[in-house]
Amino acid sequence: MKKTVILSVLILLISTLSFSQDPGQDKKNGEFKTLFGDNRPRGFYGAFSVGYSEIDQKQAIIFGGRFEWVVSHSIGLGFGGNGFINEYHFDPAINQEVFLTGGYGGFFFEPIVAPNFPVHLAFPVLLGVGGISFITDDPDYYHNMIEDSEAFLVAEPAAELEINLTRNFRLAFGASYRFTTPFDVGTTGTSPVSSESIEGWTYMVTFKFGRF
Repeated sequence: MKKTVILSVLILLISTLSFSQDPGQDKKNGEFKTLFGDNRPRGFYGAFSVGYSEIDQKQAIIFGGRFEWVVSHSIGLGFGGNGFINEYHFDPAINQEVFLTGGYGGFFFEPIVAPNFPVHLAFPVLLGVGGISFITDDPDYYHNMIEDSEAFLVAEPAAELEINLTRNFRLAFGASYRFTTPFDVGTTGTSPVSSESIEGWTYMVTFKFGRF
């Protein structure tokens, strides 16, 4: 029910914005519109993101970046990745503070729907490789120890609500879901952390700069 309501609101918002455009300002086909005026796309952009997720049932910060070439204003192709770290938490099995950290990156494919509207949708997909480490905190020596690390393959489809704020700046609000190949990471005396621990939703804000 919630998904249906959200989808309906998004469709209504995009439709309203499209019909509210001044025809006199759209004399040329394919001319892009922003919240602060009409602009033409250019063909590439760089972006950085910050977001929230849950990793091993703990709160985690996600940060990332990507660079894409935009083909015909509606398909983005490029490379990028994300890093993550979840919160410190006490593991009674080893009597230490522990946390998980890692990252993943690879190829981005991004269909962009109705990019000439000031508010529109994009659907980036990341396909790549990554790694995760199990870290213990040693308070006696004031440093962290990498106890174990594992590699994995990852696929992360996403949906973004994108806003053309200016000629060279877009703001996107999105959600993605991580899928990974199986792995187990941990240390002696602890229950191993499996791939299911990092599979799940991420909610991101992305800042895009370039010539669209």
